Amino acid sequence: MINGAHLIVYSKQPAADRAFFQDVLGLTHVDVGDGWLIFGLPPSEVAVHPGKKDGVHELYLMCEDVNAFVKAMKAKKIACDAVKDQGWGLLTSVTLPGGGKLGVYEPRHARPGVKAKRGASGSGKAAPARAKPRGETTVVARAKRGAKTAATRRR
Repeated sequence: MINGAHLIVYSKQPAADRAFFQDVLGLTHVDVGDGWLIFGLPPSEVAVHPGKKDGVHELYLMCEDVNAFVKAMKAKKIACDAVKDQGWGLLTSVTLPGGGKLGVYEPRHARPGVKAKRGASGSGKAAPARAKPRGETTVVARAKRGAKTAATRRR
């Protein structure tokens, strides 16, 4: 029934923020016309929290190692807030070129499996949940590679 999610980040400087997602985070993208980029994301999850009003949504990117992410951003002169231990994860926020902030965290909670496409395994059932994510996320890996490439260019 649901085959993905489309998230929208509003910005007063959308071209600069698109460049951040493309060049700094290295996210795959498609140009749907006139430079309007739509970015691919790693597997995602949705949590429903109690709130005082409806219609409030938040966006966080997740990574394997938030301290490595902050270090990679610092190498590119991109500001991040101090890492805070929230119990459920280690949280920072990165300041986008347009001035907005985007939360980034290293989860400590169990993660749901990715729902298999019908026909891929035949079942369409989700893969088993993992308590601890494995491997480096694409965002952090690309950020690290970008920092190394930028350092090489400066030499």
